[in-house]
Amino acid sequence: MKRRWLLLVIGFDLLVLLGLAFVYPNLMISPGPLTPAHAALADDCFACHAPLRGAAANRCTACHAVADIGRRTTTGILIPPKAGRLPFHQALARQDCMACHTEHAGVKLTQPPHPVFTHTLLDGGIRERCASCHAPPANPLHRQVGGNCAQCHTPEHWKPAAFRHSLLAVDVQQQCAACHAPPKDALHRQIDGNCQQCHGTAQWKPATFDHARYFPLVGEHNAPCATCHASGDFSRYTCYGCHEHTPEKIQAEHREEGIRDTTDCVRCHRRGDAESGREDDD
Repeated sequence: MKRRWLLLVIGFDLLVLLGLAFVYPNLMISPGPLTPAHAALADDCFACHAPLRGAAANRCTACHAVADIGRRTTTGILIPPKAGRLPFHQALARQDCMACHTEHAGVKLTQPPHPVFTHTLLDGGIRERCASCHAPPANPLHRQVGGNCAQCHTPEHWKPAAFRHSLLAVDVQQQCAACHAPPKDALHRQIDGNCQQCHGTAQWKPATFDHARYFPLVGEHNAPCATCHASGDFSRYTCYGCHEHTPEKIQAEHREEGIRDTTDCVRCHRRGDAESGREDDD
């Protein structure tokens, strides 16, 4: 008998709770207060929610006409356009308001994560037309790149981008300093001309420095860089890293020929063989 009464009490309580949930849903099951824009509907849950089925997109569009979203308020007042915020709801592949919006601002610890907009919600035709929603960047690089944003960026993330120099006009590809600050190390300060003399547009390293323009690395002179460029300083070189060379012996030999300045060997010895020519020296 006691068990029967206990079941009846529990059943009665459940019916009362269910009734209260229908009569006062904003007090019984609301996940939090509504956002200011919908605060007037705080006591009318069924304006947005269908019983036992949750919020429904057709109830949203009953007030928010899809053609006017982002352009007019629900009362028909024009919305002033803002930079960087362009209407795009008209281009959605399906009308699923809850895919991006949640109007209850509950306690942070209990509030479900806010849905995040993804470009997959857009119709395929509009997805490739980024400028229909986004203002094009106004920096010098983007002004020189033609075509669609998808050449470098993906709909999921703006960064990182997969930029390719081939997207630039041919004459712009030669103007490296228009986008890149020239290196300030000792080696690059003494090199004139375009970066493409050594570097490629696909990657900065490895570089293909044409050493033969200054001194051909032929025969025994095809040695490691550190043999002539001590301590990794490519702005200087020395010929005293091998052979029988010493500063005293070199100065003595050249003094006999009337050559007094022996600090720049390559000025006269353009190659590392016996056939190399020599410039006149005072």
